[in-house]
Amino acid sequence: MKKLAIVGGGIIGLTLVNYLDLTKYDVTLFDDPTGQATRASAGIISPWLSKRRNKKWYHLAKNGAAFYPKLIQDFSLPLSVYQQSGTLILRKDGELEPLRILAEERKQEAPEIGEIQLLDAAEVTAKLPLLKALPALSISGGGKLDGANYLAIMRQHAARKNITLHTGSVKIDRKKDHWLIDKADQPEAFDAIAICAGPGLSALLAPLGYKADIRAQKGQLLSFETPYKDSGNWPVAMLDGESDLIPFENGKILIGATHENTAGFDLTPTKEAFIQLKQKSVPFLSSPTFFEEHASSYRVGTRAYTSDFAPFFNCLPDDPTAVVASGLGSSGLTTGPYIGFLLAQYFNNDAQDWLDYQKPISTYISKE
Repeated sequence: MKKLAIVGGGIIGLTLVNYLDLTKYDVTLFDDPTGQATRASAGIISPWLSKRRNKKWYHLAKNGAAFYPKLIQDFSLPLSVYQQSGTLILRKDGELEPLRILAEERKQEAPEIGEIQLLDAAEVTAKLPLLKALPALSISGGGKLDGANYLAIMRQHAARKNITLHTGSVKIDRKKDHWLIDKADQPEAFDAIAICAGPGLSALLAPLGYKADIRAQKGQLLSFETPYKDSGNWPVAMLDGESDLIPFENGKILIGATHENTAGFDLTPTKEAFIQLKQKSVPFLSSPTFFEEHASSYRVGTRAYTSDFAPFFNCLPDDPTAVVASGLGSSGLTTGPYIGFLLAQYFNNDAQDWLDYQKPISTYISKE
């Protein structure tokens, strides 16, 4: 039986480890949760109306959203992790009808979009009372994922499978026909490796002579405690200006997130993030003092971005014993589980053509 190391216990790594054929591998998962984007995140699974021009990315995101029913069934994910809540999309005057037309077009290849409706202001506030009386486009297939709860559930599944779990930072080295993972000066040899360490990928690969096109981006979410006990049944809302409102059970309302390109790995909550999210969100909220009315806390994490804002996952150049994955950006909750599943297919000897979803790995990883 071969020994496989998975470095990174985020949304890719934990999905990958749970889809592996454990009759073929003795698996160790190495997880450094510091600043992990998934652990701090909650987001909307509703990629179909994105206007990004990258067709490969859209193909990946579309398939990532379509993968969720299988994921839910395979791991019995509860509503506290994922819920198909429906999505409300709020835009400036005159922009909703073109979005409806785009949704109808894309539904031909993505029936997961579900029912598409233009809602008037009264219908919007009836569905989500926190919103101001504004029209919106409703898509019934949209959903929401709590990243921290997802990781907790998938970690429990991994533990029940007797997969070895190691928490803390590691170093990676390549020695002839095997990989060495050094944890606290205790090196261990592996036959193969999957490196899914988000923005930490660059530092792990640099000693091996690889340069990765990855930058760290700070993201901050605000979590509000409100008295709305029926909030778990509300849809999510994508507000004009790249801000999301995500209701969870028992009055928990998340608003975010920021995209901070110069903060790197700094996880300090900031007043500036509070002000920015307030400015973006209040024009769409029924109460202009919502941010002051309810107690709030921060969720802060570090995303990984590439220069072209597209994720990648593939073997290291000229080394089929190692796969790498990173660059998920703000769509990681949509694409991450599917990427983990595809990597598991590779190790299970059932790989597909990954270039349907991305540019060649040489675009993002090169020898220095």
